[in-house]
Parts: sequence; structure tokens; C-alpha cells
Amino acid sequence: MEQIDCIVAGAGVVGLAIARKIAARGLDTLILEAADAIGTETSSRNSEVIHAGIYYPQGSLKARLCVAGRDMLYRYCSERSIAHRRSGKLIVATDETQEPVLAAIRASAAACGVEDLRYLSAAEAQALEPALHCTAALLSPSTGIVDSHGLMLALLGDAEENSAMLSLNTRIVSGRVEADRIVLRTMDTASGEEFEIATSRLINAAGLGAVALAGSLEGFDGQFLPTLRYAKGNYFSVAGRAPFSHLVYPVPEPGGLGVHLTLDLSGTARFGPDVEWIDALDYRVDPARGERFYAAIRKYWPGLADGSLQAAYSGIRPKLSGPGDANSDFVIQHAATHGIDGLLNLFGIESPGLTSSLAIAEHVTRILAPETD
Repeated sequence: MEQIDCIVAGAGVVGLAIARKIAARGLDTLILEAADAIGTETSSRNSEVIHAGIYYPQGSLKARLCVAGRDMLYRYCSERSIAHRRSGKLIVATDETQEPVLAAIRASAAACGVEDLRYLSAAEAQALEPALHCTAALLSPSTGIVDSHGLMLALLGDAEENSAMLSLNTRIVSGRVEADRIVLRTMDTASGEEFEIATSRLINAAGLGAVALAGSLEGFDGQFLPTLRYAKGNYFSVAGRAPFSHLVYPVPEPGGLGVHLTLDLSGTARFGPDVEWIDALDYRVDPARGERFYAAIRKYWPGLADGSLQAAYSGIRPKLSGPGDANSDFVIQHAATHGIDGLLNLFGIESPGLTSSLAIAEHVTRILAPETD
């Protein structure tokens, strides 16, 4: 049976960032991806925002890895000429009752190391964005946007330069934990052929499938499996060019950050995501949901014309918290928790996973492949 130093399950942005870092340590690295291309799920179905690290509890993995990952990502994009822009973001209060929330966001962000937020009056915000309605706002100059596919291609290229291999159309059916290795039974999804492969390190970065993958491993104690919830986010675009140069976010709402306005690198405006709790993967966007977007958007962009929104795409967040629960943190679970040497599970890697990807890779590599003197 073939044995590989390290197998990374999942070729999304986090899996690719980890494979890049692990391979650079000199370990034979194999990336297994069930789909026929890299990054087809959460990594390519999001707002492509580089987050500043504003909304997360002090000391949480999300807070620490987002702030570190943001700076790493900007440097990496500059070094590799990956399309990105430090566009800045406005978090807006649309009535006076929301203004205390802005103050709380600013204080929380500062506690996490995000100290560049600037309070703006309505007039100052509208001087930046004349079409905007608000009573006050926070300006986040460290927020930006990135070409997520270009980023993933660069990460894969770096990994392959260090001899990492990518196997597409390869689904992990099950596995078993042995004394000093983990044996995986995999299937070629095109031919149906099955084969086994062994590894001393398995990094489960399977995103929406991470909980199911861990649960399929014989010898893994099910008490360490979290409950996964699917939070679907629908996006709508606007016909024509929106009169904004900054991203615009309302104050946060339960389960997400509200129906916000983001821009792609060509300047096209996208609105979303909303929060739709679902029981099975379904990426279809109901055009009728767009009717609910108008009222939310017009709170900060009253000039949005009737009939101008069109269904764009959807993404599904792999959440570990449900409706009404406090947002959960990233879970990076290794032998100290479940007792299996060489197995590391990444659960609940939703936003800000894209921003945090390089920092997550550093964190994982320190656990499974630390540098030696």
C-alpha cells in the first residue's frame, strides 16, 4: 500500500494554503479533492472580501487568525501579482438607535488589534459615498477584495513547486486509524475504482464535508464530532454600475453580517448574503428572495431602482452554531483533543476563512510539522 507523509482532504483555499506550507517543509504531500476542480464550494461562493478582523470575540481563533491572515494575504497577493484591491469598507448605522452598535464594534475591534477604524459623521460618510444614506459610519481602511480563484491557483502552484500532488475526482469513502498511520479508502468518482492509501498525517480540510469525513474514520470517537449546520447565503447583483467605491455593510444581524454591498474587481456590485437555514446542499437561488433585499438595501442606498436586482449565486457556510445561537469559533482539532496522532480536523471554517487561510496554514503546520533546528 502506498504511504504518503501528509494527505490534505479538500482543495479549497484553506486546504491549498495548508498543502503549500506542509510541502515547503519537505513532506510528500497529496491533496485529495472529490470535485473535478479546486475550490468549487465555499471558497468560490462568497464575497471575496479580505476582512480586517472586526467582528470576532477577543482571543478567539477567528480574531487572531483573521488579523494575522489579513496582513499575510495582502503581502502574498502583492508578491504573486494576484488581483486584489484595498478598497475600504463603511459599516453604517441607518438610524440613530444603531449608533451605539458602531461604538461597540469599534471597541471590540481595537481589543483584537484592529486599531484603524475611524468614526465618520453622516456628512463625512456621504462625502466619500454621495449615494449613501446613514446617520454615522465606521471606515475600515484595511478591508479589501481579492480574486479568490487567482489566489487558489497561486497556492496550488506553490505547493506543486514543492512536489505536492493534486488528485481531483477523488472522494474519501472511509478510513481507519491504525497504530502509526491512517488508512483511507478512496474512490475515483469518474470510474468508480476504489483504492487505499496510507498516511502518517491527515489534515481534514473538507469544508462542508469535514464532519462527515471525520465520522467515517474507524477508530475516531464520535463524541468529538460537532453538529454541522448549513447556512445558505444568497447573492443578488445589480444591473449597471452601482455608485459606490467602498464596500458597505449594515450593522451585523443574527447569523451573518446583514445584506451588504460588495464590489468585484471590475466594479460590479453584489448584495448579500442573506441567511437561509437549510438541511441539504442546494445552491439554487430563488429569484423571489430578491424582493426581500430591496427594503434592506434601501436603508443605506435609497436610490436603488425597482427591478434592478437579479439572482447571482449562493454559498453555504459550514456553521457549528444554529439559529439564535452565538456564532461559533473555528475548531482546529488535533491529538490533544481526540487522541489520534497525525489527525487534524478543521471544523466550521466559514468567514473569515478566506482571509485567514495563510494564518490557518501556519497554525496547522506548527502542530503537525514544526520546524526543527
